[in-house]
Amino acid sequence: MSNRFENKVVIVTGASRGIGGSAAISFAKEGATVIGIARTTPTDIAAEAGKRFHSIPFDLGSASVPDIQKLVAEILSQHGKIDALINNAGIIRRAPAIEFSEQDWNDVLRINLNAPFFLTQAVAKWWITTGREKAAPNDRLKIVNIASLLSFQGGITVPAYAASKHGIAGLTKALANEWAKERINVNAIAPGYIATENTRPLRENPARNQQILDRIPQQHWGDPSDIAGGISFLVSPDSDYINGTILNIDGGWLAR
Repeated sequence: MSNRFENKVVIVTGASRGIGGSAAISFAKEGATVIGIARTTPTDIAAEAGKRFHSIPFDLGSASVPDIQKLVAEILSQHGKIDALINNAGIIRRAPAIEFSEQDWNDVLRINLNAPFFLTQAVAKWWITTGREKAAPNDRLKIVNIASLLSFQGGITVPAYAASKHGIAGLTKALANEWAKERINVNAIAPGYIATENTRPLRENPARNQQILDRIPQQHWGDPSDIAGGISFLVSPDSDYINGTILNIDGGWLAR
């Protein structure tokens, strides 16, 4: 593979598996220093990504804003800069809306929406106050959020997840509006039905699995590497004039 991300420092949250793990491996293989943030040390990912991968055990679900700010400060102290942030970490809780608990609602919003905002805020504050002046004139800070098909649709029995992913889409656009002039690109990817742990219950339900496959024009579930490719594009210089965009990678689902 090419070394197009040589000398770049990329943070990936939720890097222990699925989309985050695939993105971390992809960036490392293309020369980036990858900071993988996850609740547990992703030994399998680290083994495949190699020495460029640096794991930081960190629970975004229980972290306070000062905790997140301290995390960013520690990364900057160790690596000197941040070139890209991939806000991938997320959870889903399933229950009928009339039975959905306050705990589940708060857990989902905290990890899927609150943590990406405050992590992005801390990184952007460093860039605007310090990092941009030290960067090369054409360098840009790249923020990539992971949205969802449920940034556009309502889903079934996932009210908190749908609300959080609608929020991510809105946040992506709002931050792009405010920060584009600061040489910051804020974009998001809306994955379709990807074979990850979050979608295992759907794939293991024969009827629901078939319903999903019947609607996907490409007729198969996506692979995490499909999303990793889109993330790499949005971090590369090829996307320098893309800002505030929600990029669908869904096998044609939304076009159906």
